[in-house]
Amino acid sequence: MRMPVCLTYGAATAFLAFAAPPAHADPASTSIYLTVSGSENTWIRAVLLNCPDETGSHPDGEAACAALAAAHGDLDALHGEQRTCAGENDAVTATAKGTWQGRPVDWNKIFPNGCLLDVATGPVFRF
Repeated sequence: MRMPVCLTYGAATAFLAFAAPPAHADPASTSIYLTVSGSENTWIRAVLLNCPDETGSHPDGEAACAALAAAHGDLDALHGEQRTCAGENDAVTATAKGTWQGRPVDWNKIFPNGCLLDVATGPVFRF
C-alpha cells in the first residue's frame, strides 16, 4: 500500500499542472487529483485517485471509487456517513480536479473542520 503524498501548497500547485488530465481524455477514464488544505493553506495532503484504483495510490481507492460511482461523479451528491462531530472550528478546504468518466471535474468546498469533511465525503477524502 502506498502512503499519501504530503506537499507544500506551492509544490501541490505545481504538481497540478502536471497531474491534469489530457484535453482529449478517454470517455471511460477517471483520474481525480484530490487535495485537503488547512486554514490559510497552512498544510496540504494530496492523492491521485484513479478508478478503478489499480495503482493503489489512494489508501481506500475501491471505496472512494464506489462512493463516487454512487454519486455519479458529483462530489456534492456524495452520501457520506452519519455521525456527530465536535463543534471545533479549524476550517479545511477540499478540492478535486480531473475527470470522472471522461467529464471534467473542478470542485472545491470549505468545511468547518476535518470531521465534517469526512462525514460529507466518506472515503473519497479519507487519505
